[in-house]
Order: sequence, then structure tokens, then C-alpha cells
Amino acid sequence: MAAEGAVGRCFGPSVLGSSGGLAEQAVEVGVLALSYGAQNCELMIPPEPVRTTFVPCRSALARRLKWSRAFSPTLLKHCQPATDLVLHDNGIWLPTNHAAARVARQTGAPRIVSTRGMLTKWAFQYRGQKKRLAWWLYQRRDLQQAKVLHATSHQEAAEFRELKLTQPIAVVPNGVTLPPPHQPADSPIHRFTEPAYHRTPDAPTHRRTVLFLGRIHPIKGLLNLVEAWAEVKRSGVGGQRSMWQVVIAGQDENGHKAEVEAAIRERQLQQDFRFVGAIDGPAKWDVYRSANLFVLPSHTENFGLVVAEALACGLPVITTRGTPWEELVTRGCGWWTQIGAEPLARALREATTLTDAERQEMGRRGRRLVADNYTWPAAAQKMLAVYRWMLGQGERPGCVSVIR
Repeated sequence: MAAEGAVGRCFGPSVLGSSGGLAEQAVEVGVLALSYGAQNCELMIPPEPVRTTFVPCRSALARRLKWSRAFSPTLLKHCQPATDLVLHDNGIWLPTNHAAARVARQTGAPRIVSTRGMLTKWAFQYRGQKKRLAWWLYQRRDLQQAKVLHATSHQEAAEFRELKLTQPIAVVPNGVTLPPPHQPADSPIHRFTEPAYHRTPDAPTHRRTVLFLGRIHPIKGLLNLVEAWAEVKRSGVGGQRSMWQVVIAGQDENGHKAEVEAAIRERQLQQDFRFVGAIDGPAKWDVYRSANLFVLPSHTENFGLVVAEALACGLPVITTRGTPWEELVTRGCGWWTQIGAEPLARALREATTLTDAERQEMGRRGRRLVADNYTWPAAAQKMLAVYRWMLGQGERPGCVSVIR
């Protein structure tokens, strides 16, 4: 069996993890993507034996449109012959995703679409005029013609049905790579904080860390985090012997960092917030481990991979009901709040007034949750069963729901 993944944007952790996991299941996997230059996508490629093909997209206009004339013929070549092949399309809205739908029609290759959270209500409304136009011109038809839709949670699957999409839906959560057990003495967070910062709970100068890791984008709810932190500070946080800071790790998108910084200055919280830039690779795990608490205040997430990563590192997590992480409450490893500054402040206040031992016990429960349910091998086995069913090589797996 072969699986051809068509993506038109830089590889995210989900594409990297799923393609590598499938390759470990003896599936021949190829990934096709646009290349915007050596400083971008080529630095993050799926591991061997995954075959990765980049289509150059270098001119200013091409990068703006996220399109190359060579993409469609290259994908068509990779999808022939279409026998025993599944075309897995990652994302929507882009010309490359539209091209994947067209190639599937031409070749007859069964196509599964992972929307990656791009059909949530918040995401649909963000820059909504262009998306509504694209929806009626081609996107709705392209989705209706897919053989299967992939959701990473039942919440995301319900949103597909609300949009009157009636084909089978495979609910397969993303996975996470469990981090190595050791903890380096020096971490990127240390380099951006005072030398007196230590993890020793008894030290009066110990400064504990609330970590956010992700894109600095309006969808992530960072303005709510700033307002919530201001409320927590007004009411006192962590007692007199311990101070807290908020570390924001991630790449700025569309200038949103400036808006967040302005909100921080307006509330005179400059001493409480640190921006450490985009962090990936092994350094990412060091950042998680240097924190005491993780927060993801997003308006919406189809899965929230960083939640699973934080749990895997033994961090208790605060996130919103815009994410599908009710298990934080049922498994006793975090807080699942309503969206907004006030409920976020309540959760932060409660989390920061727990003892270190109480937070660490929550973290241990979170790591067990991830190890039991959210690894890439487990996700790959479910997706492989979906592929086989799409090709008529097996029974419909339990993760696939159909309208009767």
C-alpha cells in the first residue's frame, strides 16, 4: 500500500509524526509540498524512509498566492498508477488543496482530507469574507467529493456534520513523541530569565513558569491570557515566597506579537512576560521541562498537539473548551475552562496556588494519559486501518462513523 500526502504549507508536527508513524507500519509514504526557500520548509522534513518532494515556489507572487504551476503535474505523476494508493490531503483553502481534489478526480485515487482545524467556527470566521467566497466557489465541492474526512476529535467531527458534510468521518487523534527521560541542566527558558531562577521549591528566589508554546496568532487567545494574568496579579498569586512568570515561545504571525506586547505594557506586566521566539527540536522538550504549568488559551483547536506534548513532559495543563481536552478534568491532570479572560484567571489562580507536589502529581497523571492513548504508533495503526477500508481491503474500523 502507498499513501501520498499532498500539503501546500510548511510541515507541522502532525504531518511529520503521522508520515513517520505510517512508514514504521511498512506503508510506502510520499509527501509533496511547496518550497518557499531554504530558510523554511526544507529544514523540517519527515524522516526516512518517507519520500519527500518539494516543488519550488520562489517568486514573490508565487509565495503570496502559495501556488506553483508545477504542483499539479508533479502530484499527478506521483499518483499514477492510482491502484493501491490513498491520497491524503492536509489542510484546506489553498490552491494546492484544490489541486489535490482535481488530481483525485482525474486518477480515481481515494482521497481523505485532514482539515487540521480549519473548519472550526472561529477559523471559518477569521478573514471570513474570502473563505465564504472560496467555500461556494470550490471548497465545499472539494470536501464533498472526498471519500473520507479526517477529524482529530469528536468535537471536530460534529462541526463537519454541522456544515452538512455527509461522507464517512474517521476520528483519529494526533499523536505525540514521548520525550526522552533526562532533563538537561540548561534550557532556553533559563537563558531568558534571571540567573537566580531555580527549580528548588524551598528557594525564596525561585521563579516558577507558566508556559505558552505555539503560534503568536489571534486564534491562540493570548490577549485573554494577558487580561487573565492581570486579574491574577491584582488578587495576588503564588504566595509571598514564590513569584511566577509567563513565557511565550513561538513565532509571530501577521504582527500579532506587537498587539500582545501592547496589552502587556498597558497593564504594566512587562516584568511578568518573556518572549523567547520559536523553539523546536530537542530544545522544545527542554522548554516544557523548565516550566511548572502549561497554558493554551485558544479560541479553537482541532486537537491541540502542544497539550499532549506538555502532558507528556509531566506538566499540568490549562486550556479552553475550544479544544477537545475534557480528559484534563476527567483524568485529573488540568483545567478545561470556558473561553475568556475571567474563567482563565480562575484556573490560573487555582493552579498557581497549588503546591509543587500537587502540580507534579497532576503532571504524572497527564503523562500516563498520553502514554496510554496519544502516541504516533497508535495513531498510525488507526489511520492504516482507515486506508485499508478506503481501498476495500478491510472492514470499516470503529473510528469511522457513517450516516445511515
